[in-house]
Amino acid sequence: MSVFFSILRNCSHSHGINAIHASKLSMYCGKSLPLWTAVASLHPSFLSKRPSIQPCCAMSSIVLPPAKLGKAASSDEQLEFVSLFPDVVRDLSTDPEYDDIPEALKWFSRVLQYNVRGGKMNRGLAVGMSYKLLAEPSTITPGTIRQAHILGWCIELLQSYFLVADDIIDNSPLRRGRPAWHVKDNRGLAAFNDAILLEAGIYKILKKHFQNEPYYTRILELFHSVTLKTSLGQTLDLQSNPGGKPQLDQFTMDRYNAIVRYKTGFYSFYLPVALAMYMAGISDSDHVRVAGITDAELHRQARTILLEMGSFFQVQDDYLDCFGDASVTGKVGTDIGEGKCTWLAVVALQRASPAQRALMEQHYGSSSDKSVEVVTTLYKELGLPATYRSYEESTYALIRMHVQQISRGLNHKVFFKFLDKIHLRSV
Repeated sequence: MSVFFSILRNCSHSHGINAIHASKLSMYCGKSLPLWTAVASLHPSFLSKRPSIQPCCAMSSIVLPPAKLGKAASSDEQLEFVSLFPDVVRDLSTDPEYDDIPEALKWFSRVLQYNVRGGKMNRGLAVGMSYKLLAEPSTITPGTIRQAHILGWCIELLQSYFLVADDIIDNSPLRRGRPAWHVKDNRGLAAFNDAILLEAGIYKILKKHFQNEPYYTRILELFHSVTLKTSLGQTLDLQSNPGGKPQLDQFTMDRYNAIVRYKTGFYSFYLPVALAMYMAGISDSDHVRVAGITDAELHRQARTILLEMGSFFQVQDDYLDCFGDASVTGKVGTDIGEGKCTWLAVVALQRASPAQRALMEQHYGSSSDKSVEVVTTLYKELGLPATYRSYEESTYALIRMHVQQISRGLNHKVFFKFLDKIHLRSV
């Protein structure tokens, strides 16, 4: 019996997924549906039941193909990546075209130094790692690796742009353990202009380093497309919580999946690998690469898996915000107090009795310690920690199976590096 049907068999014992459902669900691999949605849509009780069972699809009961394990980036790769940051700052803050406004360039340098460094840099590092796994070995040189790292820093610029803007919108006082940029030195709403500087810097760097590359237009279009997608995801998120007042009637799994897909999945997971694919000559065209598979099909397959990983990552993030150890995560959870549309809130509302829903209506979106405690206790009463553990293991297994079915032409290790980085993470 295949890995996939072993998973379905285990799920069916706990949740009543019959053979017809299993047959339909097995078609998932050719579609871009979130795994959690695929299972839940076939059998809604998967979400509505309050589990008193052991997590279904436990990893110990499934034999999986081996994958290369280890850190997503070595210390040498991180040092190599970080060493290029001063060059990026120099490119943007010493441009002769603007030597008549040195004060503005000096300020731009300050904005870059404070906001772009300081994170885990996973998105940026992923470009170089993916490029090394996707490109023909004969084409990989110190020069092309440097180009991949520069693209990685462009993603970090994009990330910084989103974070500065997001902190202004949410009025967040902290970012990465220190004052958010709009709070520092009472910068206030003027910090939004600095966010615009960060985004504009992306296209300055791309032109300087890639304008003569055959894939230049494609990466330009990709950055514009992903920025729009992410902004639309942020729009959906804000519409679910206008003025800090959560609209619980809008907290559906379909809406949640859309928010996650657009707000997180494209720029955090698909963008780094897509950039590496373009650098490696996989051009999202009708060019036939191997066994009749076109480059466009390889991009589609990569996008499907990477967006699913993005959903997996965000569900983890939602869980850790509520139940993670702040001494490990480095931050105190705020989703309940801010009334965010999270996986926990959506599943809780699907399971809640009228009395429990009334508690959600009363307390969700209030940052008082009492309200946060009431909602957290309700999550526990509804069995969400056990459901999350079941989700994490079954989704991890299904994504690994999906990776194994990718067409020849894409190195599976690219995806396993992403997946093993986020599986069972605690931060």
